[in-house]
Amino acid sequence: MKKKMLLGAAVLLGTGLMAQDSTGTLTVSGYTEVYYQYDANKPADNNRPAFIYSHNRHNEFNLNLGYIKANYTAERVRANIALAAGTYMNANYAAEPGVLKNIFEANAGIKISKKKNLWIDAGIMPSHIGFESAISKDCWNLTRSMLADNSPYFEAGAKLTYTTDDGKWLLSALALNGWQRIQRVEGNSLVSLGTQIQYKPSSKVLLNYSTFIGTDKHDTSRLNRFFHNVYSIFNVTDKLGITAGFDIGTEEKAPGSSDMNTWYSPVLILKYAVNNKWAFAGRVEHYNDKNGVIIATGTPNGFQTTGYSLNVDHSPFKNVWVRIEWRTLSSKDEIFIKQLNRTKSNTFFTSSIAVGF
Repeated sequence: MKKKMLLGAAVLLGTGLMAQDSTGTLTVSGYTEVYYQYDANKPADNNRPAFIYSHNRHNEFNLNLGYIKANYTAERVRANIALAAGTYMNANYAAEPGVLKNIFEANAGIKISKKKNLWIDAGIMPSHIGFESAISKDCWNLTRSMLADNSPYFEAGAKLTYTTDDGKWLLSALALNGWQRIQRVEGNSLVSLGTQIQYKPSSKVLLNYSTFIGTDKHDTSRLNRFFHNVYSIFNVTDKLGITAGFDIGTEEKAPGSSDMNTWYSPVLILKYAVNNKWAFAGRVEHYNDKNGVIIATGTPNGFQTTGYSLNVDHSPFKNVWVRIEWRTLSSKDEIFIKQLNRTKSNTFFTSSIAVGF
């Protein structure tokens, strides 16, 4: 739904810049994804393993993500606000206080150059890291990869972005409140930093390199973290697509130490669209965090897990997606629980229906 709106400069910002840009478009959109998931390990409390933050409930019908969003776009001004609920919000926003737990997105931006595509945006924004978002319909697989679930989905801060006139290059620099944080960790006085370089040599290829530099701990126990996210998306044909990604991070073993703990995660996804109604996708992934920086297990080899998944997608109507996925995870140590016993593997089936408008 779109409405043309004439908004006075005094009402919006009261600046000379807005006076030059008083006509914009307001768009209201929404999204709902409900799911049912069955975990063959049958967790007694119906919770999936703690490192899974999306589609994380077993043997029940539930809402993964539902939101309503308003977007305002003008020539030199833009803004977004979206309120959300669901098990995704419960898991990923658990550390946020009060009503911040339900803010999916809230940001505003100003184009600071008349001739160039140079913007400053600030607020709560989608993460500049990764090719998978919280919105399932935009992802090739139904569930998120271990790589995506254990790196930021969202961030709060300010971002300076430049896009070349031909749209091939995007360059961003960010100042952030932390590693997937809206409210900064108490006692942490250090602003985190991020960068993003994206190159689209053609409509069929996208190359991305993003970084995070900072900490997510109190000043007295500060451990500096350096994180790199690299991925490529290739649309080989109109039907076949390939996504290859690799994350690697390091963090100090002790405050001020030159010794570092390292974790990394490669992922490969293939998608084949039969037509505009049917598609298939398969994923191979691995996550290695033997020192437990991101995923702590307390086992001798830490978290070293390989995953495989296959999903079938059907879109019976416009803006409706019906999906089903088989996925299995296999670990070096017995990190999963099955009927009160430990096991090295976890197999589960997920189905969902999503509607967007």
